[in-house]
Amino acid sequence: MTRRTFGRRFGVAVVATCASAVLVTGCASGSADGGSDGSTRSGAARIIGDQGDGGPVQSGGTLTYAAYSMPASLDPARTQVAGTTGGTEMAAIYDLLIRHDSATNEFVPHLAKSMEESGDRLTWTMKLRDGVTFSDGTPFDANAVVASIDRVNRNKSAYSQLYIAAVSKTEATAPDTVTFTLTDPWSAFPAMFTFGHGMVTAPAAEGPDGKFTPIGAGPFTLGAFNPPESIELVARDDYWDGRPNLDAVKIVNIQGDQPKIDTLQSGGVDMIYLRNSDTVNAAKGQFPGYVDPVSLGQVLQINQRPGHAGSDVRVRQAIASAVDPAVVDQRARGGEGMPGSVIFQDWSQWHGDVPGIAPDPAKARELLEAAKADGYDGKATYLSIAEPNSQANALAIQAQLNAVGFDVTIEYVPSATDMVKRLYVDKDFDLGYGAISLFDAAPEIRLYSAVDSTSTNNISGVNSPEINAALDAIQSATSRDDKVQAFGKLQTLVNEQVPFVNLGATEAFVGWDRSVHGVDPSLDGILLLDEAWIAK
Repeated sequence: MTRRTFGRRFGVAVVATCASAVLVTGCASGSADGGSDGSTRSGAARIIGDQGDGGPVQSGGTLTYAAYSMPASLDPARTQVAGTTGGTEMAAIYDLLIRHDSATNEFVPHLAKSMEESGDRLTWTMKLRDGVTFSDGTPFDANAVVASIDRVNRNKSAYSQLYIAAVSKTEATAPDTVTFTLTDPWSAFPAMFTFGHGMVTAPAAEGPDGKFTPIGAGPFTLGAFNPPESIELVARDDYWDGRPNLDAVKIVNIQGDQPKIDTLQSGGVDMIYLRNSDTVNAAKGQFPGYVDPVSLGQVLQINQRPGHAGSDVRVRQAIASAVDPAVVDQRARGGEGMPGSVIFQDWSQWHGDVPGIAPDPAKARELLEAAKADGYDGKATYLSIAEPNSQANALAIQAQLNAVGFDVTIEYVPSATDMVKRLYVDKDFDLGYGAISLFDAAPEIRLYSAVDSTSTNNISGVNSPEINAALDAIQSATSRDDKVQAFGKLQTLVNEQVPFVNLGATEAFVGWDRSVHGVDPSLDGILLLDEAWIAK
């Protein structure tokens, strides 16, 4: 028995239904749904590659990881917590109350010892592990958990609006017990603790002057934080589950997927995060690693706030009708992606019978002309990262929009970190390529964050009572069929209101050298590294 298997596991009744892998194929040009291009992909997150067991576990060494982007902050209450934005680094410092087991599609207690749902499905009781301490020596207890959750919500971090809407009371009912009272049943509630709400910061992490110091209960402590160049993490001798196998983890900044692959091949790094379809597909044949498929992995974000072109629904509809996801995929990814405008393609357990928006240039011209007749000048700026894949994507979208009468110019920013700031912090854009990235285990979390009108992570300014109601119905659905039907209603509203333009699903891939073992994926590309080790 490994130390990951003890403790009571709990399934998620709605979410875990029909979660077995289903083969998926790409999309033919002009299709609004997932169609066939002769390729096959599995919808299950999974570790791939035959690297053997590596023999006896070895201690020592530094694992160097070229992550997707370098986080500007390591405070889970003040940053986007995901595998693409520092989630792995923060999980190493703070650990997770709950982790997701991709092999079983279950949410598994981690820093929590157990989590039980009441018979009326309105109360969840979380028991905490004994003997856990923060890295400053203070006890990890229920009061600290509640205070950390309150701090995340108070700072309006990602998913805080969803938490506040879903949970009427969070209480430390015993030193080792936190009780959550929900406003409505929610079977996927444990998923909330695989992100920022599950990364518990020590009481001393935020000083009286507001200065934040990363202090958590995770397997590593912060050695050096030098954004945008690197982050260094040092193993804890007093970690609750035993000292990590690694002495240290170093996160480095390498721009572009191909340079990451080249550096991994040359031994300059041990692990890399890739998102571009062509490089993902190539790397999967070269390295072992973790495949993480997501719906809405490629979206054209449209700023709907006053003063931006997208404030007119006709402009948004024209954009959606003008852009063919399969054409973008062909030009930007050589046809190796997973294009389509339906939210959930046929590999997802939530795939339904409501199609997405089919490309229709004639309709796009008609809608655009109507908007121009009322004063719109046809101009928009498209924000993109200055790297080859993003540039190809930008040019493909610009060409299709300009072909129906738009006047789109492209503005380039130097890095993914700059792009995140412009989109998520400043909300300074007209159009921009991004991702909502719905993980199949609990897609409602990211959907709520992206398009609910109360969410601070709603970067496009979507303000639709109908979409809000659809999200509520998705969350409270008590059966898989009810949930699929609720997702169908949302798809209909997306087709009508165009809060974003869906370009398709994606597979992210975290590849590692064959000497690397014991990497433990959780949800959304967040990796746990306390059991990771390097064969010498």
